[in-house]
Amino acid sequence: MHVIIDYNVGNLASVKQGFLRAGIETTISQDEVVIRSASSLILPGVGAFKESLDALKQSGLIPAILDHIKTNKPLIGICLGMQLLYEYSEEYGRHQGLGIFKGTIKKITGDVKIPHMGWNTLEIVNYDPIVSNLKEASDVYFVHSYYADSSDGVIATTNYGVMIPAIIKKGNVYATQFHPEKSGDVGIEILKGYKKIL
Repeated sequence: MHVIIDYNVGNLASVKQGFLRAGIETTISQDEVVIRSASSLILPGVGAFKESLDALKQSGLIPAILDHIKTNKPLIGICLGMQLLYEYSEEYGRHQGLGIFKGTIKKITGDVKIPHMGWNTLEIVNYDPIVSNLKEASDVYFVHSYYADSSDGVIATTNYGVMIPAIIKKGNVYATQFHPEKSGDVGIEILKGYKKIL
């Protein structure tokens, strides 16, 4: 059972539809028993880091998520869900994250429009099954103002004023800074790549 974690943030119906298009049936749940019994988890997220982390804390689901990761079962974070997996964020103060990946979430710098909203090109820097279906110069859809200042587990990057980790992996934990469910056929191919490790 593949479970989208519902902690009252984001449009989970579009996430569910994206995974379905890739042939992955999911259940949306905030029930700890369901989440603990999942074979894989999807951690979505939109908005500000602290608000989402607080919502996740209030859900009481963090121990279940960390236990899931410790048993090496697959998890994929999407957009802010990816950022929550890092050690810290500097969005509106300094806040501690889940600490699965080393690094800090920082504001995008450079002579670019903020937020970073729209299509940008992935550069694959390390081969992994999640990118095995992609052609060179694949574009995906981003919506964010902060990025991970980190090289930990990077599979693919994009350039937007700074080099931004776009797909990351550690063990069976994956994450994307972009929205695969909003990235057309390329996003679906990425989710099909993720399906290979399930």
